[in-house]
Amino acid sequence: MNIRIRKSTPADLPFLQHLETLSFPEFQRSSVRSLQRAVNSTFQEVYIAETDTLKNPVTGTIVPAPQGLQEARESEPEPVRQPDHQTDADATRQPDHQTDAGTAPQPAGAAIIFRYPKSLRLYSIAVAPEFRKAGIGNTLLHFITNKARTEGYASLTAEAHASNTALITWYTNHGFQATTTLHNYYAPGEDAVKLVLNMPVIPQEKNHNLIVINHPHKWSFGPINARVVTVKEYISNPEYQNNADYRVFNLCSSYKYQSYGYYVSLLASARGQRVIPTSVSIRDFRLINVIQSVASEIDELTNKVLSRETGNQFSLNVYFGQTHLRGFSSLAMKLYQLFEVPLFRVDFIRNEKWIIKKLKILTLNHIPESESAGLAEFARRYFDKKKFRSSKLTSYKYDIAILVNPDEANAPSCPQALQKFKRAAARKGLYAELITRADFDRINEFDALFIRETTSVSNHTYEFSRMAYAEGLVVIDEPWSILRCSNKIYQNEVFRKHKLLTPQTTIFTKNLFDTTLLASMKFPLVLKQPDSAFSLGITKVETREEAETVIRQLFRKSDMIVCQEFLYSDFDWRIGLIDNTPIFACKYYMSKNHWQIYNWKGEEEEHVGDTETFSMDAVPQNVLKTAIKAASLMGDGLYGVDLKLVNGKVYVVEVNDNPNIDVGIEDLVLGDRLYDQIIDSFSRRIEITKNVQKIGIR
Repeated sequence: MNIRIRKSTPADLPFLQHLETLSFPEFQRSSVRSLQRAVNSTFQEVYIAETDTLKNPVTGTIVPAPQGLQEARESEPEPVRQPDHQTDADATRQPDHQTDAGTAPQPAGAAIIFRYPKSLRLYSIAVAPEFRKAGIGNTLLHFITNKARTEGYASLTAEAHASNTALITWYTNHGFQATTTLHNYYAPGEDAVKLVLNMPVIPQEKNHNLIVINHPHKWSFGPINARVVTVKEYISNPEYQNNADYRVFNLCSSYKYQSYGYYVSLLASARGQRVIPTSVSIRDFRLINVIQSVASEIDELTNKVLSRETGNQFSLNVYFGQTHLRGFSSLAMKLYQLFEVPLFRVDFIRNEKWIIKKLKILTLNHIPESESAGLAEFARRYFDKKKFRSSKLTSYKYDIAILVNPDEANAPSCPQALQKFKRAAARKGLYAELITRADFDRINEFDALFIRETTSVSNHTYEFSRMAYAEGLVVIDEPWSILRCSNKIYQNEVFRKHKLLTPQTTIFTKNLFDTTLLASMKFPLVLKQPDSAFSLGITKVETREEAETVIRQLFRKSDMIVCQEFLYSDFDWRIGLIDNTPIFACKYYMSKNHWQIYNWKGEEEEHVGDTETFSMDAVPQNVLKTAIKAASLMGDGLYGVDLKLVNGKVYVVEVNDNPNIDVGIEDLVLGDRLYDQIIDSFSRRIEITKNVQKIGIR
């Protein structure tokens, strides 16, 4: 019997109410409103215990499926004995979806905690009667205790009815101490006993090393100063979702775009965790011009170390900044400091001098057996270090290139707007030139790059951005904005972490997805490819059957997809910002007889809905405030934040890099001053880089 702990959602409320009725006398029950508050609160957290079976392992009987699941209060305790087959890992184990009764994961118990500055309070814990005496209560308590310990709380507290000696004994058998009697706590004449579990004082390191891997058994290199976890656990375990202190080493078996390896790095970044390799590094390794530009910093060392080589080609494997080859340690460390990837191979070629021909990220599957023992020692040395260095960037250069595609039908700026950018630059004493994809080799002639062509991680616009940044140019959109804004899964994780309201969102993961989840969802739903744009790759589904068909199609393109509630409004607010300062505000209306702004299946004149432009003082303050916060989570570049205002609540739909700026629409209020503000930002950024270069700071 596998047990999985997850955070609650509003869909669990029916079960929580059911569990309250089954578990507690009336004077101890929480009201429906209290349960709703607990699920949505930032101060309280509700955790659900699910099982992968309908069979109680103690009684051996098939039990009826509970009606949902969620919270509880102190109920009749589980037996203190932990089932022999259950381990600590069971608290967060992902259930296999092929169960012994052919069912989806079943909710079986719940716990509510309150977060105080120095203590964690276990407000309630209960298990559905059908699942009692199977270790579920012990697993929930172990999970909460571990959370209090790992998150640095001084104590874990709980209350139990003074007459419930069995429950009090259960707590004390788990290390709690009964401290005081709380008279009339639940109701007149209904006393409680306060119980306290003091946490041991454990020195906390600033960073906790976490190795994420598809198959942990492949990490057979002995004990190291790092925890090894599966991809599934990293994605779904609340401990890793809510703790920014982890330093994540992504050793997945593939880093292809939209694979699990790609998403591990993307999610780690969204969670505020230090990750190696970053999603930027993963994309960089495909761009030889970027690699050679970055590596030019160590040209002298490269050619000195390789001067002894007689051939014209040479390869070097670098494992955690170290190598098996004698005489190459200094080069391996410098390469690691530049690219900061756990395992990679560099192929060099000699023409007039040695340069990098190719750089490839390695996974454990690529490591020769003869080098495995050495890799284990390299890993041990690496993770024993108390401090880690960050990768370096190259020096800076200088002028504004505006990247455009003259043939693009729906470009971010119309030709008239592009000319206004050029004239604004001239007014500020700057020269702006329109360039195209064919001008890639001219990047280093300029001081800055302004991308006014639709961006994508998988096309040349990202390569332009990354190359320009590597060459030291000021770039809008810079590479990390393209990466962050192009992926809705990253944005959902960031918005969740920072408690921004969004349409209710569920992330479906290919190997974990169970179609029975759709049965509890309210239709219609909106299914999104993570990197969808301009309403493409986004589908509204009306039925479960339709949803299953679209989900299968989307899983062919991505290991993870986005499912959102359908939240209709006549228009979306679009707030444009640069340097986290609003510069334009529009209402984008849905296209005629359609639920999206863009309707690519409609008549040509109906592809895009109408727009209205407003001065900032005409925009609701809660819309502006939310837009500024959402944009700041992406960076300080040029963004367009889409929001819905429904029933007085502001929902963030997404943050777009490279937002539309067209004559007669976004500039309708400010006119030429809109273009001046953007060029002013470029001017300030260029001046900063020049001053930094002048005093020799990297």
